[in-house]
Amino acid sequence: MTPAPRTRPVEAAGGLVWRVRKDALEVLLVHRPRYDDWSWPKGKLDPGEALPTAAAREIAEETGIDVVLGNPLPGQQYAIADGRTKRVHYWAARVATDDDAPALAARAPVAAAGPDEIDDVAWLTPAKAGKRLTRAADGAQLAELVALHERGRLDTHVLVVARHGRAKERSAWHGDETDRPLTPSGRAQAEALVPVLAAFGVRDVVTSRWARCAATIEPYARAAGVQPLDSHLTEAEHERSPSRAAGEVRRLLESARDVVVCTHRPVLPTVLDVLGQHSRRAVAGSLPVEDPYLQPGEILVTHVGQTKKGPRVMGVESHHPPLH
Repeated sequence: MTPAPRTRPVEAAGGLVWRVRKDALEVLLVHRPRYDDWSWPKGKLDPGEALPTAAAREIAEETGIDVVLGNPLPGQQYAIADGRTKRVHYWAARVATDDDAPALAARAPVAAAGPDEIDDVAWLTPAKAGKRLTRAADGAQLAELVALHERGRLDTHVLVVARHGRAKERSAWHGDETDRPLTPSGRAQAEALVPVLAAFGVRDVVTSRWARCAATIEPYARAAGVQPLDSHLTEAEHERSPSRAAGEVRRLLESARDVVVCTHRPVLPTVLDVLGQHSRRAVAGSLPVEDPYLQPGEILVTHVGQTKKGPRVMGVESHHPPLH
């Protein structure tokens, strides 16, 4: 049962924007004149907005900086004046570069916050930021960000695994299995993926050539202005050679590019097995292990770092974007 509006938590999202200057880590704080406080850029979700989309949007509005989301950070939960619970979700967020142009092109325009909302921003070292923060609770996100940096796990790229949107039932489709189309809700799921993939900086699109996968990823490819690349991750090709499909996933991990791969439920165990082999032990346990692994239209975001031993998955999260 859906919670009543008065008891439903208030969801908000934001991030710790970071950069490295002269070999030193710096983070960005914002000052809110209404509360006279220094904090991380964040804000409430718009209706029908996914958490990562809101985080990237709020950061851009409050700082004027486009970012790409990385590893999730510890969140916060507290009571607000009307008695409801507010939950704030945070990500590490690197400053976007020219290489992120496809993802930025796929985002909706953002209006800058006015001076009555944000009247100052400051780049500070973690030590100075810890002293400048108004609320002690904001220190948890900072501590995790610093720990990731010290362990070489902060600078990552994403490999996003997408299961195609809801498709017409096999029993109701009289065409070839390769061209079974998305339903109207599946097409809506495909559109809903666009701002979420953009928030994570996806630059490349790889997809099964079968119609339901190609149609799922087409809205993002169009918005980002990129050409989808065919893969060996159709159901039929995977059945013929699981090892070939696994090899393709390994090559994508090694490419160090921000990429989304759209495939089918029967292929997911092979994809997840490769990801598990390249994951930190603590992270591998967070990968889906039960069929159907991902729901139609759901994505698994893996944050991948390049190490001396090769690519390693440093963090995992899943998202099922809400439909408007």
